[in-house]
Amino acid sequence: MVAAREKSDKQPAMMIGLGLDNKDGHKRVTKGDNFCLLGGSEETHERMIETSVKVNEKLAKKGKHLSEVSKEEFTDIVREASS
Repeated sequence: MVAAREKSDKQPAMMIGLGLDNKDGHKRVTKGDNFCLLGGSEETHERMIETSVKVNEKLAKKGKHLSEVSKEEFTDIVREASS
């Protein structure tokens, strides 16, 4: 029998952004701390970058990593960052 993995082991976490409104043919890909963003129009892609950076700033202020926040806390942080 194999022992179950400890629940306290942190799983890596990453934000993935996918923009579907690209009509200009450009392939936009941006990677950063805790995020990877793909596609979108120039405006959409810039907004995804801005939001991702703000989320990371808010996490840093809280002294937390993405893998340490609950789904509810993450949702609240994203709402704050995208407003």
